[in-house]
Amino acid sequence: MPTMRIRDAAMHLGVSDDTVRRWVDRGLLATTTDDAGRMVVDGYEVAMVARQHATPPELPAGLASSARNRFVGLVTDIRTDTVMAQVELQCGPFRVVSLLSSESVRDLGLELGSAAVATIKSTHVVVETTKDDRGAA
Repeated sequence: MPTMRIRDAAMHLGVSDDTVRRWVDRGLLATTTDDAGRMVVDGYEVAMVARQHATPPELPAGLASSARNRFVGLVTDIRTDTVMAQVELQCGPFRVVSLLSSESVRDLGLELGSAAVATIKSTHVVVETTKDDRGAA
């Protein structure tokens, strides 16, 4: 499983580094030490905490795209067969599911807890409301 530093976990969770450290102290997240002797947390555990404490993080620096609907998140589930894969991301409060080739999953190095950006470009967007929410014209 991928690991990440406290500050990276904080960015994905939309909280401060100190909040993540407090969660570690309370046992919400477990830590290990990487090869450089730094405290790290398991990426998949961070993804599960993200589901519970959903606040969308900012897009990574340097990311450029014409798409306006981008969701930064962590991989929470991967289901693959020989040709296709279903990848689930927890992007702040949003669950995003994508169907892509199994080859793409391998090429991207996706695994549970990996950081990823879901980019959605669509000409069809549905907007819904309840009858009570509609204002009088």
